[in-house]
Amino acid sequence: MSLIAIIDDDPDIIEATSLVLKSRGFSVCTASNPDEGYKIIKENNPDLIILDVMMDEPDDGFFMAQKLRRDKVKTPILMYTSVSKTIGFEYGQGEMVPVDDFVEKPISPEELIEKVKLLLKKVEA
Repeated sequence: MSLIAIIDDDPDIIEATSLVLKSRGFSVCTASNPDEGYKIIKENNPDLIILDVMMDEPDDGFFMAQKLRRDKVKTPILMYTSVSKTIGFEYGQGEMVPVDDFVEKPISPEELIEKVKLLLKKVEA
């Protein structure tokens, strides 16, 4: 089954996301900050990355996504955000935010699995 990296500074989000994914047969590796996250991505070569926007700094997730793309990491990235609800800002994909999809936290288990499966299909295609 596919390996999914979860990078988020909220231990509750990591635990909940891991439980949902593991219950559906996915393998999971986790990190709580961008430096650890980068390391687990390079070491484990996951099939999908779930990345939080805001960690130590409000834009850590953006900078990490940009760094991964500069380093030619093609792994799909699903970005978790609660920012757009908080400040009413909608993100769009592109060079500034080089991710494959966004989800608002909190996310239902069903929506999470749906997004994960869609992004993994893109890798297989």
